[in-house]
Amino acid sequence: MMNNYYLGIDTSAYTTSVAVIDENNDIIFDLRKILEVEKNKKGLRQQEAVFQHIKNLPLILDEMTKSIETRRIVSVSTSGKPRDKEGSYMPVFTVGKGQAYIISKILDVPFKEFSHQEGHIGAGMMNSQLEKVDRFLAFHISGGTTELLLVDNNKTNLNIDIVGGTLDISIGQLVDRIGVKLDFEFPCGKEMDNISQSGNIVDERLSLKIKDTWANFSGYENFFARLIDSGKYKKKDIIRTLFYTIYLSLEKIILYGCRKNDVNDVLLVGGVASNLFIRENLKNNLYIHDINIYVPERPFCSDNAIGVSYLSKNKAGHIWGF
Repeated sequence: MMNNYYLGIDTSAYTTSVAVIDENNDIIFDLRKILEVEKNKKGLRQQEAVFQHIKNLPLILDEMTKSIETRRIVSVSTSGKPRDKEGSYMPVFTVGKGQAYIISKILDVPFKEFSHQEGHIGAGMMNSQLEKVDRFLAFHISGGTTELLLVDNNKTNLNIDIVGGTLDISIGQLVDRIGVKLDFEFPCGKEMDNISQSGNIVDERLSLKIKDTWANFSGYENFFARLIDSGKYKKKDIIRTLFYTIYLSLEKIILYGCRKNDVNDVLLVGGVASNLFIRENLKNNLYIHDINIYVPERPFCSDNAIGVSYLSKNKAGHIWGF
């Protein structure tokens, strides 16, 4: 008997993604194309990203049809918007949504929508013990998001409430802003992660701007900008100290969040979760507090369509309309 396939499409701010999984959660197809950002630019406007998605998706879908038997696809899902909240909207997601809807009609299979955030959580849950956990925290840390989420994993869908995070800039913005000031090309996180491996932590006093499960990160930006301007420290040491500060902040927020919401299972998702220093320190230290920290393999942290495919198999999804 042939396994059924579940197709997912995600067109986020910086990545075009298509993925297919089967009944056993095996990844049958996973192809992503990072959107191009011109040198010395700090990002893409939505219309620029939309145009690149429109060009990328036919090429990726062509590769998919060469790799899999499309007749096995029994459900098509997409990231329809950033979050499952009223008013949550970004133009980039309309590209994947439109293509997914057309494919579902051609194949005559169900069409489901999930949020981009749900997709990240789904990718982290897949093949982990969290599949069996009814209630847990997820920390979504990326270029545009720093949110501590309380997740109710019911049979129909994921119910998500924001219970903490940033009060100003996201962690991803902090990393990229410091990276650009250090003359790295945007997005800066991956190169900074590599360089930080040989760095040392700078001995400078920095108070963590955290109240309960909420934090202000713009003050850290000013602090590290002053370190750079002082000319006293090596790049690798500044970056190492930046990641150390982020790790301490996340750890403190997680501890507050677990006590406040009476949970001890925490999932880390989003592009920043792929940072080696941050992920390893959280994994190595939170268990001391009887907290189960789940950090997906690095390819599952960055933007992908695998989580949407997984949710397509396991959840009812939403129909938000066009």
